Order: sequence, then structure tokens, then C-alpha cells
Amino acid sequence: MVKIIMHGCCGHMGQVISDLVAKDANAEIVAGIDIADKGNTTYPVFTEIKACQTEADVVIDFSSAKAADALLDFCVERNLPVVLCTTGLSEEQLAKVEETAKKIPVLKSANMSLGINTLLKLIQDAAKVLATAGFDMEIVERHHRLKVDAPSGTALALADSLNEAMDNQYHYVYDRSQKREMRDDKEIGISAVRGGTIVGDHEVIFAGPDEVIEFKHTAYSKAVFGKGAVEAAKFLAGKPAGRYDMADVIEG
Repeated sequence: MVKIIMHGCCGHMGQVISDLVAKDANAEIVAGIDIADKGNTTYPVFTEIKACQTEADVVIDFSSAKAADALLDFCVERNLPVVLCTTGLSEEQLAKVEETAKKIPVLKSANMSLGINTLLKLIQDAAKVLATAGFDMEIVERHHRLKVDAPSGTALALADSLNEAMDNQYHYVYDRSQKREMRDDKEIGISAVRGGTIVGDHEVIFAGPDEVIEFKHTAYSKAVFGKGAVEAAKFLAGKPAGRYDMADVIEG
């Protein structure tokens, strides 16, 4: 039985994961951390992270970027592995994640779904054939109106995957409104759409002369991210210090 501390337990994803774990015979949430205890959990909730001294095997984080530094410090102090699902981290915070991974196990993935992590591999194979043949590469991501970071962490991960396949020769373009010129051969355009209740939609477009190939992933429920996070937590518990991602979970 893997004992989990849920960081951001009163948020939407915290509640999704709480419901999933309640039905999982191999996992249990023993405590939650959230700045606002809404009274909608079956386990104790701490509004101050340092006040949580509950024994656990791993932390799952679905909170906000501004809470990431304190969380990482807490996990190092408690020697707790952490599944870091929060996106929109600054460059300084990303550097701190890497430093933290030298002390404790840290699993960070821009997207926790099995489908997206399979897509990351598929588009690399496509890029090696199509981009080499002169196809332009574009990414369009769509999310709900409440999402504050743009482009999404998943869109950036997709762009990184494409770029890696092409020996990191490409640069990213987020906004073409400030320049009037044709696209560069070595650019990956990333467009963000925000509206309604879109859970998550990512499209990778390879546009060549007279033909277009598209790869698309659509999440219809946030449960796909929650399921991945729970599996990641069960995987990470007991692992040595280091930096992990969902590819490690998939490969077992």
C-alpha cells in the first residue's frame, strides 16, 4: 500500500485524484496540503505545508507554480519522493527541480497521460522523415479559459520532442503578430487557444508541398491525468534519488 500526500488536494485535480485513489486497493491518501481547506476530503488537510508531518511514501503535486519552491524544500527535508504535475514553472524553478532530483526522486512530466507520452515518440519518427523533406512543423494547443500559462507545458514538450529529433536545430515562435515576414525554415510555431471548458487538445501539424499530416490528442476528462499521476506515484515510491518522467513509468 503506497501512502500518498496530496499537494493541492482541494483543487479540481486534487479531488479527481482523491476519487481515483479511494478506489485503488494499492494506494491511500493519508494527508492533503492546500492553502484553503474546503472540507471536501476524507483525510486531514494542512493549510501550512510545514505543519504536515504525516508519514508517507510519496507526494503528488497538482497546485500552482508559486507553491513549487516550498514544496520542493519540504520534500527534501522529509526525504519524500515527489510527482510534480504543476506546469508553468520559471527557469529558476526548473533549475531547482534538477538540483532537488540529486537529493530525492522527482518525477516531472508536462503531461501525465499515456496517450500524450506515446505521441511524443511518434512525432519524433515523423519529424525525422517529414521535416528532413522540408515539411513545416506547427503545434496548436487548446485549453479551458481558466488556464493561466501559455503555451501549455505539453505543447512545449511536443516542441522539444520535435526539436530533439532534428538535433536541436530549430527555434520556437509563439507570436507572429509583431513581424511581417515568411516563416523561417528552422522554426516551430506554437499557438495557444483558451476558451470554455476544453480539457486539453494538442495538434502537431506537418505541412509540406501539397500535403498535410496531423497528429492529434484530445483529453475528454482530467481523469486521464489523474490516473497517470497515481501510477507515477506508485512507481516512484522507494526509488533512488534522480530525475524521472512518464516514459520511465510506461517502461516500468
